Amino acid sequence: MILSIESSCDDSSIAITEIATKKLIYHKKISQELEHSKYGGVVPELASRLHAQALPAILSECAPWFDQLKAIAVTNEPGLGVTLIEGVTMAKALSISLSLPILPINHLKGHIYSLFIEKEALLPITVLLVSGGHTQLIEVDSYSQMETIATTMDDSYGESFDKVAKMMALGYPGGPLIEKLAETGDMARFTFTVPLWQSPLIAFSYSGLKNQVRLAVEANDPSTYPDIASAFQKTATEHLIQKLKKYFKSNPPKRFAIVGGASANLYLRERVSELLQPYKAALLLSEMQYCSDNAAMIGRAAIEAYSLDEGRSYSDIPINPRCKL
Repeated sequence: MILSIESSCDDSSIAITEIATKKLIYHKKISQELEHSKYGGVVPELASRLHAQALPAILSECAPWFDQLKAIAVTNEPGLGVTLIEGVTMAKALSISLSLPILPINHLKGHIYSLFIEKEALLPITVLLVSGGHTQLIEVDSYSQMETIATTMDDSYGESFDKVAKMMALGYPGGPLIEKLAETGDMARFTFTVPLWQSPLIAFSYSGLKNQVRLAVEANDPSTYPDIASAFQKTATEHLIQKLKKYFKSNPPKRFAIVGGASANLYLRERVSELLQPYKAALLLSEMQYCSDNAAMIGRAAIEAYSLDEGRSYSDIPINPRCKL
């Protein structure tokens, strides 16, 4: 079995996965959303202190499986430096005490393998990764062969939802709050320009749209917020759809997936599903409980890393907060 640890942002999570069957034996996550909501976003130093409390509490429940472990997996990139270090420190302590190698796991690869928790991987696949920190289009051929086709030039898809929610004083995390508010709104009442709609670039940008929404929020009273939220969600998603259409013209998809915390957005799922119909491409989605950060996805990715003999010594685990695929 592999014990995996996730602490890249504000979710403390540990999982145990059986290597041969890929079965998830144990999984627990403690969210910090309540503690950070009063600040309208994640406070890194607070998140680090909360990890220091939560991770040992979860680990205490994993002792019965210690003698069956073959490796310790841990998210070491990308993420918040002060929170990554909490998980990596725990992984090093376990590596020393149990005489086990460490499998350093890229958090973004973890999100991709959230599609395959307790099942075999279906590759190759084209992946849209949308989260609070990332918006990327990725061609995935294997665990070790992934090519980033497009990324955001500024804000991410999920980050833009968080920031719009903060403008409206809705709380944190903003994604689910904006999505819920948009359900009762009239998306046609406000018109926002789709980012990069005239640009031939296959890239993403949300800073300009965010500013458009800010001006609308400042110029209108709270009774209009559902309409603004609905128009924003429509425009933010249309940006993704337009860029995917451009890419699909020369790279028609056979198998497509949406992963990351923002992949839980139902409007996004519907729009992508409609986009894929002419191509008869299969749409793969993670279970809702595995869309946000979790150790189960890190454990599933770790099985692939273990098969490639990527285990390292406790002294050879770097922390790369800004690393990409």
